[in-house]
Amino acid sequence: MTSRFRLPLFYYITHIDNLCSILEKGILSHQTIIDEDVAFIPIYDEEIVTNRSQIQTPNGKTLWDYANVFFQPRNPMLYRVLIEKSKNDIAIVGVQPTILNDNNIFITTGNAAHSLSEILPPQKGLKILQKILKNIDKEWWKSEDGSKREIMAECLVPNRIPQNNINVIYVANVEIADRVRSIVAQYGTLVIPEPRMFFQPDVQSVLSSNLSLVLGDMFFSRMQTLTISVNTVGIMGKGLASRAKYQFPDVYVAYQDMCRTKKLRMGKPVVYTTEYSLDQQLADEPQYLANGLKETKFLLFATKDHWRYRANIGGIEEGLQWLQKNYVKEGIESLAIPALGCGLGQLEWMDVGPLMCRYLSTLKIPIQIYLPAEKKISAELLTRDYLLG
Repeated sequence: MTSRFRLPLFYYITHIDNLCSILEKGILSHQTIIDEDVAFIPIYDEEIVTNRSQIQTPNGKTLWDYANVFFQPRNPMLYRVLIEKSKNDIAIVGVQPTILNDNNIFITTGNAAHSLSEILPPQKGLKILQKILKNIDKEWWKSEDGSKREIMAECLVPNRIPQNNINVIYVANVEIADRVRSIVAQYGTLVIPEPRMFFQPDVQSVLSSNLSLVLGDMFFSRMQTLTISVNTVGIMGKGLASRAKYQFPDVYVAYQDMCRTKKLRMGKPVVYTTEYSLDQQLADEPQYLANGLKETKFLLFATKDHWRYRANIGGIEEGLQWLQKNYVKEGIESLAIPALGCGLGQLEWMDVGPLMCRYLSTLKIPIQIYLPAEKKISAELLTRDYLLG
């Protein structure tokens, strides 16, 4: 039944302390955990778990009767879990797609507990499986277009997923992988550090007490303020600006207004505070977050006058000077910022990097500089000696 598809693994998100139980007993439905009195550490809110007990499947059972695994683990549920729990405590268990051969499974078209998601029997679910897989192949998501729901599509397996379907465990970094290998050594299960899966940078190096270099997705940095490199004519055409245009349409509208009124110009960035928290957009059930919603600001930083022009390093330095003088007044508490002008702006890191680090290292807040993904920078240009002197 599965031969028509080249499927990835399925994924189950859990606390690391549950791994030995899972490798011995399998992945259990919530009802099975209760019936067999299995000790476990929960990672989801009681409200979310209780809500799933009220959702019926087409055969009259509830979601509590099914072990649920995701097609895409890098999803709003994991984002939420990592806000409330430490990444050091979370693992993602990889499950082989052979579970699709069970005729009693269900496939959902999104978060199974959402009213708009369909819970489909395997024959019907497999017919639209390619569409489901296409919907989950996204770097980010929003409630407005349904992607936040769709990316949490699930496979529901009655009672338990046997342990022989498990062949890999993913964790957030090398140090956690070493710890987990020692915990599960007797089972011989492969343990792989996969930072990106956990919304972590691919690479991060510390330059000073407040300043780090990062290679990864800036929009998952969890810094309070995100910097968008822009021009002064109101066009967000490519790169980070294009991503911001579609993911944060209110930012785009505000940016165009700033360009029309000349509020935004070279050497004078503008701080825009969104009407919502980025955590609210990205986390599942954000209204239940125990730690509340963190404010999100955007620093619109002009690196060129016209989108066709090469970035202006003189204007960039003026903007950094403005930031140095005004970050406290503007309420900037932490900052994610790209290598200004080094992507589509055609400037070189060897020139921009030391300039940015000289100014940003004086700010008394956490700062992450996101390196350009388009080009590899030689190691000697990333050292503390080169960048801070």
